Amino acid sequence: MRFLVDRCAGHRLAEWLRDQGHDVIEARELGADPGDRALLERAADDGRILVTIDTDFGELVYVQRVPHAGLVRLPDVPVERRIVLIAEVLKRHRQALEIQAVVTIRDGRIRISQPPSP
Repeated sequence: MRFLVDRCAGHRLAEWLRDQGHDVIEARELGADPGDRALLERAADDGRILVTIDTDFGELVYVQRVPHAGLVRLPDVPVERRIVLIAEVLKRHRQALEIQAVVTIRDGRIRISQPPSP
């Protein structure tokens, strides 16, 4: 799978995804922070699932209808739990990611939301 890992999600998570054989770009590799909307658009243009901790992306996807290629949100997930929870998502919900779902992980619970229709 192809991922764009936001700065706030962490380098360790990006490295783990690479070690699992995924194609990963980190937002920090792209230069100065372009802002949430531009980052989401970049991920969509590249066919990458955006992984972030930032909660603003939900509004961009569902209210502003910004196109995306999938979104994994990890609000309030401590750094030491991110890899374990992403591993669970990849194992149990890979198909949802492939259809550009929005996956939110909060309080150890995984919620899958269908992508909004255009």
